[in-house]
Amino acid sequence: QVQLVESGGGLVQAGGSLRLSCAASGLTFSSYAMGWFRQAPGKEREFVAAINWSGGRILYADSGKGRFTISRDNDKKTVYLQMNGLKPEDTAVYYCAASEHLSLTPPSDWAYTYWGQGTQVTVSS
Repeated sequence: QVQLVESGGGLVQAGGSLRLSCAASGLTFSSYAMGWFRQAPGKEREFVAAINWSGGRILYADSGKGRFTISRDNDKKTVYLQMNGLKPEDTAVYYCAASEHLSLTPPSDWAYTYWGQGTQVTVSS
């Protein structure tokens, strides 16, 4: 069975950094585009960043441009989200997801087949 397991969340002060990881198993990782989404309390899930199968195509939501960096290591079957300059409004549960649209960077959650359980990121002011 496919599993996506996020880690690296936690509590950080505004301006700080976190690096999220998402380890995949049960799928051919290099055959999937990967994405990060987040959901804050009382809000809808929103797109954060996506990376295609090779890492050659990347897309960021405006909210994270210049602060967040998505990357992947196909040998380790892991996708990362480096978050710098964190703001209180970045507080949310962060989810990774796998999309069969391997060459693309889908910003819509309907394009993703598999989802992790999420990791909490809390940014204090």
